[in-house]
Amino acid sequence: MSEQNAVGADSDRVAAPPETSGGCGSAIDESVRRVINSGEVESLRSALLTEATERRRAECLANIQTEITKYSLDLLVREPNLDAFFRALLKTLAEEAESQVAGVWLLNEDKQCCEFWMAHFGGNVVTTKNIAEFAAARKAEAQAQHLFDYKPGWVTTIAYRPDDPRIPDAVREFNEAKGQTLSTVVAPMMVAGKNLGWITICQPQGPDNGSWWRIALVEAIARHAALALHQSRLFEQKRIEERRKAILEERNRLARDIHDNLAQGFGAILMQLQAAQRESTPLPSSVARSIDTAVELARTHMVEARRSVGALRPNVGDGEDIARAITRVAELAQKTSDIPIDVQIDEMPRFGDGVEREVIGIAQEALTNAVRHARAKRITVRASLSTSLGLRLSIADDGRGIPRERSSSGFGMTSMQERADRIGASLTIVTAPRSGTEILLAWEPLQLPTQVHAYN
Repeated sequence: MSEQNAVGADSDRVAAPPETSGGCGSAIDESVRRVINSGEVESLRSALLTEATERRRAECLANIQTEITKYSLDLLVREPNLDAFFRALLKTLAEEAESQVAGVWLLNEDKQCCEFWMAHFGGNVVTTKNIAEFAAARKAEAQAQHLFDYKPGWVTTIAYRPDDPRIPDAVREFNEAKGQTLSTVVAPMMVAGKNLGWITICQPQGPDNGSWWRIALVEAIARHAALALHQSRLFEQKRIEERRKAILEERNRLARDIHDNLAQGFGAILMQLQAAQRESTPLPSSVARSIDTAVELARTHMVEARRSVGALRPNVGDGEDIARAITRVAELAQKTSDIPIDVQIDEMPRFGDGVEREVIGIAQEALTNAVRHARAKRITVRASLSTSLGLRLSIADDGRGIPRERSSSGFGMTSMQERADRIGASLTIVTAPRSGTEILLAWEPLQLPTQVHAYN
């Protein structure tokens, strides 16, 4: 009997099912017998090896998912601060993935650009604050732009070889300057179908570059990083909303206090002064003028108290337009000072109660400072429209100026800057010793808040 026939005969004897075997077992054994008889043993061995490899890979993937989940949960408990969480996460990723660099890139809130945030680089933590120390700012900017522009990478993990033409020139030049041949894996941080940014790793080129386990590891960490980032943003939004509610409650309390105490108190003072004016006994002219001024002051401050209530409670105004309000403030300041105050105000539209309240507050504070501290011979108030239908306000004096060391100190200056901030206006203070001071307020409908202090 030939060797082949012997093997076949032995195989027939080994594979022959016992009489008690079921139909399913008999069918499987018959299939195996046919494969052996046909000489396709190598094909069977290859199929079995492939199946075993896939099974081991599936078990490895499951282990990666399980271990990363445990690690991320433990890390969130140990490091509730998002910055510390990502620092530890990137360190672990770099070590476990045998990578030289592990980084995080974030999309901004409206998804209009991508920016570098943090990286673990050669045992160091690199952020936007110290990236210049590693001469990597240009590389980070180029990589961020590529991540944003390359749309397939928004939803799919991408592996780049060192010679990949998609790699930005600035990144390739940086690696060459460092004598590095690096491959890169980029995984999007996806949560609820939305991309928050990317996790990247870079490792030296090797025989297992871009291996499946390394990609699986980056993808697993990216998912958990996205969840941590998403939850942190939700918490921050909730904290901001709670803070906003607390501020509104405090504003309402202050509004009630001002209305019930200050406004009512000024009203009572006004009634007493007006009663004194009605006395039949003639008063000396100087006393009568002082009472007239006191009446006007009480009336004005009662109006201002009510205006403050309106400022603390949104959408409350007394209907007074801004030109008339600034004129009234200047007239009141004139009654309490012998310094001539020139008022030049153009006709203006309404800018909204919120903007107008802050502008009037700045005008009043600037006038008060000029009258009390400038030692000026003349004060000029100008208000006009800008070409973009914004507002320009100037309060200038020819007094002694503000000393440099005090130009930004004091409650008055701080108050004006805060008011300008609230409406997105720019506030410029131009002053010099013995050359006077000018407060310039510029508000545009879409202007960003800035403050500039200039000295001539």
